[in-house]
Amino acid sequence: MQRLTPLLLVGVLLTWLTPAMAQTPDYIIQSNSAPMRALERPPGQTPRLAPVRPAAEAAAPSQPAGASAGASAGASAARTGGRGKLRIGVILPVETSALGEAAAVVRSGVEAAAQVDQNAELYSVDASTDNVVQRYRAAVADGVNVVIGPLSREAIAQLAPAVTVPTLALNSIGREVAPNPKLYSLSLIVEGEARQLAQLMRADGRANPMLVVGTDALSQRLARAFADEWRRLGGKDVLQRPFDGNDLPALLAASGQADALALALDASQAGRLKAALTPDMPVYGTSQLNIGGSQPELAGVRFIDMPWFLMPDHPAVKRYPRPATALTTQTERLYALGIDAYRLAVLLATARPGAAVKLDGVSGDLKLGRDRVFERQLPAGLMGGNALQ
Repeated sequence: MQRLTPLLLVGVLLTWLTPAMAQTPDYIIQSNSAPMRALERPPGQTPRLAPVRPAAEAAAPSQPAGASAGASAGASAARTGGRGKLRIGVILPVETSALGEAAAVVRSGVEAAAQVDQNAELYSVDASTDNVVQRYRAAVADGVNVVIGPLSREAIAQLAPAVTVPTLALNSIGREVAPNPKLYSLSLIVEGEARQLAQLMRADGRANPMLVVGTDALSQRLARAFADEWRRLGGKDVLQRPFDGNDLPALLAASGQADALALALDASQAGRLKAALTPDMPVYGTSQLNIGGSQPELAGVRFIDMPWFLMPDHPAVKRYPRPATALTTQTERLYALGIDAYRLAVLLATARPGAAVKLDGVSGDLKLGRDRVFERQLPAGLMGGNALQ
């Protein structure tokens, strides 16, 4: 996506959060090392992101066993009226208590892309780890050409040996999963962002950065990936310091040895540290820092994130509608993931074996890499509305 234009002006002043939803945990990136945990739901706010199909339609003969009652009316009409179209199975745990809302957000993004592009029909199926193989086989038997899903790593591992058509899993695939040439992976993995951040800092001419690391699991993973990539790029270890909000003077003193800071911190910790630094210290971070709304305490931080947020006025992003229901920034990343999952599914279904698969996506520039994993390249910008490069 960033290849489409050399320079854009952006402001990271997003307004999709409501106060009650602002505390939704960042469960998305965490899920790449473990199965996705339950989404903590704000009281009284249960989003319905796709219209419920009428009961008469749910009972139609074309409805497979286990098909979701939340398939959109547009997708249902396509099933009955476009028999020559590509058929995409959307196999997600929409009706499970743990992942139902996350799956609904992803599916909403898939449906938004389908309604805009109109080059395939959707076949939505609810499936949990226990029945994903059965539901998958039923969908393929009913004419599905390509599949989007599953969402959890357990379901992916369960399904992997049974995959018979191009299948785009929406999580990372563990080493314990037997390889299958038709199983692909698209995920929002923090390690990929960490490696790209190291590359960005190297390209900016930073030679001696300091990596400030939080104690939570996500920050630790980010830090390990950054340190490994920095060593690979330059042959030496990066200076690391733990974040201690009660001893900022020690951090500030240590930063005097560095020509830039890389933050493996949450947005709150990053804001406290940035406020204590001198204005001339270059500071870098990942999308972990972008939690939406106005973040003046992080003004000037150079960070990477999806074109969906950094380039909202780009024609390739504006083509797709924003969510009908207000979402947290973290959750809206799943919506963008759903849009690109649909677009990649179309490409996978029509690509020749061994062909390069690339997409200027709303979640990043996507390229099929090793082990059938899609790599994401993200644009970089400055918090507070400065130049995006």
